[in-house]
Amino acid sequence: MVDKHKEIIASIGRGIDESGGFKIETALDRTPDDLRHNRPGESLRKKILGLPEAPGVYMHIDRHGQVIYVGKAKRLKRRVSSYFNRIHDSVRTNLLVRNIVDIRFIVVASEEDALHLENAMIKEYQPRYNVLLKDDKSYPWIVVTKEPFPRVFMTRTKGEAGKYYGPYSNLQSAKVVLQLIRDIFPIRSCRHYLDDKSIAKNKFRLCLDYHIHKCGGPCRGLMNQEDYGKIMGQVRQILSGETLLLERHLKEEMMRLSEEWKFEEAQVAKEKYEAVMRYNAKSVIARTEEDDVDMFAYVENVKSAYVCFMHLHRGAVVQSLNLEFRRQLAENKEEILSMAISEIKERFGRDFKEVIVPFKPDVEFNGVNFVIPQRGDKKKILDVGMKNVGQYMADKEKQIAALDPEKGTDRLMEQMKSDFRLSVQPRHIECFDNSNIQGTNPVASCVVFRNGKPARRDYRHFNIKTVEGPDDFASMKEVLHRRYTRMMAEGDPLPQLVVVDGGKGQLSAAVEAFDEMGIRGEVALVGIAKRLEEIYFPGDSLPLYIDKKSPSLRVIQHLRDEAHRFGITHHRDRRSKGQISSELDTIKGIGPATQTALMKHFKSIKRVKEAELTEIQQAIGNAKGAIVYAHFHPDETANCAPSANKT
Repeated sequence: MVDKHKEIIASIGRGIDESGGFKIETALDRTPDDLRHNRPGESLRKKILGLPEAPGVYMHIDRHGQVIYVGKAKRLKRRVSSYFNRIHDSVRTNLLVRNIVDIRFIVVASEEDALHLENAMIKEYQPRYNVLLKDDKSYPWIVVTKEPFPRVFMTRTKGEAGKYYGPYSNLQSAKVVLQLIRDIFPIRSCRHYLDDKSIAKNKFRLCLDYHIHKCGGPCRGLMNQEDYGKIMGQVRQILSGETLLLERHLKEEMMRLSEEWKFEEAQVAKEKYEAVMRYNAKSVIARTEEDDVDMFAYVENVKSAYVCFMHLHRGAVVQSLNLEFRRQLAENKEEILSMAISEIKERFGRDFKEVIVPFKPDVEFNGVNFVIPQRGDKKKILDVGMKNVGQYMADKEKQIAALDPEKGTDRLMEQMKSDFRLSVQPRHIECFDNSNIQGTNPVASCVVFRNGKPARRDYRHFNIKTVEGPDDFASMKEVLHRRYTRMMAEGDPLPQLVVVDGGKGQLSAAVEAFDEMGIRGEVALVGIAKRLEEIYFPGDSLPLYIDKKSPSLRVIQHLRDEAHRFGITHHRDRRSKGQISSELDTIKGIGPATQTALMKHFKSIKRVKEAELTEIQQAIGNAKGAIVYAHFHPDETANCAPSANKT
């Protein structure tokens, strides 16, 4: 198939002129009005009308004769026409359409063939507007060399003749497999070329591995090719994912040797069996007898999509690869998943039969059954893949943030802009939360985030002044009025996004406040229900559910946690102060300093009431102690008077 694609591309290449571009056959007859409305010129329109309703690949060419986009289609005429019949939501798609002056196409037998040809042509021409595969070619492989006494080692290049296993998307995974092989099999690690002639010359010396029982010493003829070959057969079982069968074989061998009273050999078999069993416990995802399973997992952010491919044999991962696709236009997840499947199929020459996926691709692959599991072993395999690709995306984002913090922040802001349907990036976000206990001491908190991080100096507390009783909606209106009326009066810039905690009711109150202040539409507004996954927009009865792994949701979680913490702390302080004031502020002659001294000494009003006169006087002095004691023990006022007179 690869040779066929090369032949097609070569035939296309014959139409390229010396400057490297295509010879433009279509006249440059698109008027400014055509460009504004994404309409084709007369020559392009005739060419589009002549396109067949058949599967194929099309190329958009600009005025310089360069291929700027390659696409596939189930029906060429319908797909190409769709570029020119409307203004698109994506700015980059509109730019693409305005740059098209010519179209080339190739008809193929099926949509799957179109997908594979599209993939090959994108690699050949690298068009400006196509999704870009960020290929990491440095994945490790494990190779078993093609020698009389094969070696086993890890490599990132395919320079040695032999059988290659992998690739391994995780370097540590490859090291674990190699370590298992080294632990249980006495195979050589030297680089000598060994055959019967070189061994007969007796020019090699036994190395340390032989003396510590890590090698059988084939370099000195202490192990023949037949015995070494049997060991390599078991090594290949591990690398091919046959570890469950190997575990069963070693257990049977251990039992047989012990029954024959060969206890030393049985102990060696037992150690191998336990090593393989430990490895299986960590590396076998599902203990299944099913021969081969293929799985694709998918996650995305605003700029990129990430796909994890895993091939499992009897439940063990024997091949895995992570791919990153950079979006250029508004490519959907189904398109990108199809491209990933095509890439893996071409790269490894695989013929898929059944593939586990989180959703179906947009192309029907001949003979392939796509499964979206809901439970069982297949769901477990998909969950592992989703976890792996999610971690891969997180690691990539951390690398970007470490190398260029501004770029990481820009990506987060762009993600939030997309998730919350904003017209601008939410560089300045404010979140409000009400707090009261049984209607007492109502307060509100406002926390401020800038560039996705807390700006604690800008946090504000509000004591509710105009609302009687536990009315959260009215309290929210009051707080928003006070906050933004003052900001506008002082000329401070308003936030790009305001978040209110409480769902639909709180959001409605906030909308009323914004309408009254005339800032609705100028500042985006959303509400959070009690469950963090539910985000409500004004006028929309159905909530938006943000992916739990999205960085946007992490920022919103942090916002709400901060608003809760900040509000509850202020409410607790105010409530405590109120409790003190209600008991001590009514005593004439007892000021704040005396109240503080009393509470510091007695810890509670109850203990002040129960204290003896002398104990109170020791804490705050005789005169004031007598006043406090008299307040709480009015019947004993006469007895307190002499002590007061002495002072």
